[in-house]
Amino acid sequence: MIKYIIKRLLVSLIVLFGVSVLIYTLVRMMPNDYIDNKYHEQLLIGTVSQEQIDAFKALYGLNDNSFFGIVKGYLNWLGNALRGDLGISFKYEKKVADVITTNMWTSFTIALIATILQFLIAIPLGISSATHQYSVRDYTVTVLTMIGISLPTYFLAAIVVKIFSVDLGWFPNSGLVDPSATYPDTIAGWFAELGDKIHHLVLPIFVSVILSIGGLMRYTRTNMLEVLNADYIRTARAKGLSERKVIYKHAFRNTLIPLVTILAGILPSLFGGMMITEQVFGINGIGRLAYTALQDGDIPFVMGYNMFLAVLTVIGTLLSDLMYSIVDPRVNLSK
Repeated sequence: MIKYIIKRLLVSLIVLFGVSVLIYTLVRMMPNDYIDNKYHEQLLIGTVSQEQIDAFKALYGLNDNSFFGIVKGYLNWLGNALRGDLGISFKYEKKVADVITTNMWTSFTIALIATILQFLIAIPLGISSATHQYSVRDYTVTVLTMIGISLPTYFLAAIVVKIFSVDLGWFPNSGLVDPSATYPDTIAGWFAELGDKIHHLVLPIFVSVILSIGGLMRYTRTNMLEVLNADYIRTARAKGLSERKVIYKHAFRNTLIPLVTILAGILPSLFGGMMITEQVFGINGIGRLAYTALQDGDIPFVMGYNMFLAVLTVIGTLLSDLMYSIVDPRVNLSK
């Protein structure tokens, strides 16, 4: 096991190097230039000269867009990154690492709650749909989940805000807390602020769950149907085991084997934020900050954020493989 993990980590370093080259090349090709946009008006009125702007770009290796200039800029970024320095964000004027670590926990909280609800809802629905194949329950669940899969995030979020926020007034439509509210530095104030945050997060979490349960439900249903047709399931039923024991003790365990592959995609989404959802609901999570930085051409932040996601993806893939050996004893990772 240890040998396998070390081997995978070494391969992951090569993968991350290739990803960093690709991302840096694409980032340097973005049409937006934050530095030029920021100092455009000052350049026109003469308070800043072009030479000063070029000198500022040179500090980040952004003054030369030729092939050799991009290579030089990448090597400069890579050297700093290996020392733990992801640079200073142009837009947020803070260290990229500090911006990520400060704001990712809001996204993590939202995504974690949504993920837990997603699994608690989608897996039972998938099992129920599979065990009642071609019934009214199966068709109803399938139609509802397909609607969730098909709806764009912006569209569903707009409908939810219109109904539950604008028309009914049950929930706020943006932010994490009421900007006009003040909370004393006491236990009662802490609970009041927590309640306000929960109230604000109901709609974003609801939208995230609705959009995500469809795929997991269909995946669970397909895997469960395949397992239920296996010979050992027919043997278990022939022995007189109850249907509940056949499904949840024998069939469901083998259904978990393909489901662990989903873990590879969960980790980046937990810490990487839900970019569109956070943008619609005005939540300053890491996803919304990355979206704004991408629009403005904030190269250091875009690079740091995408490499952060790449590392999480590599870790998630490794954890997924390790989970295989836990849910399926036949898998031997030591070979």
